[in-house]
Amino acid sequence: MGGFLTVLPLAFVMIAGPQIISAVFLATSVEWARNSLAYIVGAAISITLMVTIAYLVVSGLKSSADSSSSGREGQALDVVLLALLLFLAVNVYRKRNQAEPPKWMGKLQDAKPKFSFKLGFLLLGVFPTDIVTSATVGTKVARDGEPLWHTLGFVALTLLLLAIPALLVVVTGKRAQALLPRVRDWMNTNSWIVSEIVIALFIGIEISSLAGA
Repeated sequence: MGGFLTVLPLAFVMIAGPQIISAVFLATSVEWARNSLAYIVGAAISITLMVTIAYLVVSGLKSSADSSSSGREGQALDVVLLALLLFLAVNVYRKRNQAEPPKWMGKLQDAKPKFSFKLGFLLLGVFPTDIVTSATVGTKVARDGEPLWHTLGFVALTLLLLAIPALLVVVTGKRAQALLPRVRDWMNTNSWIVSEIVIALFIGIEISSLAGA
């Protein structure tokens, strides 16, 4: 179960930035329930797809390697993971000062479920930072010899975090209209710090793994 728990913190990296901010806008839109559900379904499909592809590719590489090269292969995968994590760290830091949401997000107030589905699919599946994060999860779980289902905790936690704005509307009703903008502003300003802490933790794990190889 080590891989199952280890990759969970990367869910916070997945939703930091326009991903969670879009969820907030959709939770305050006219058709907030349908939009939020469509957004999460789209995200679920793309995240699962990307993680599975990475897992199957790495598992295939491991299966094709003979026993004499398994040690070198494991070390090479650690190097790949470290490179992915360093890319994430640099990318998150580079975008830390983007304090204002993109102007197109203002149009989400009048979004339709079809658009929300596409947005969830693209933001969580094609967005560069999320592609690398999903690839890191799939690679890490496969590298550790864990089954594919051990990636599901990461997927589920990511979706739960994206659902929080809609859940706040369900629980607090109209009070969410005042609360969610404050949540959005805090996340937009500070989420990069949480992401960097999580990434730094994983970088430390991979460096330790390489040092002990």
